[in-house]
Amino acid sequence: MIQWKDLSTVQQLDDIAQDSQIHVIFKHSTRCSVSSMAKRSLEYSAVLLPPDYSLYYLDLIRYREISNMISEKWQIHHESPQILVIKGDECLYYASHGDIEMADIIKFIS
Repeated sequence: MIQWKDLSTVQQLDDIAQDSQIHVIFKHSTRCSVSSMAKRSLEYSAVLLPPDYSLYYLDLIRYREISNMISEKWQIHHESPQILVIKGDECLYYASHGDIEMADIIKFIS
């Protein structure tokens, strides 16, 4: 099972941007079936994650302004669903819709 960390504050974004560790953000629309399928796919592949590794979960409907800030801060066009691999002020990888695969993400965190 994925350990999701709710992403709900600007301070969390600032902390991610100032950290030298790898962070993964999943931007999810709770009203979109494609987004739900992408989330389910990630959860089915959770066994690939290192033990105790957490992914940030952003509810786009509830926190759209944070999604906008992510796009601005890391210069990534907003899409939903979307996964981003972040290290400090650099976005190392991103994918959206059917291109979201745990196998692609795991390369950055294992």
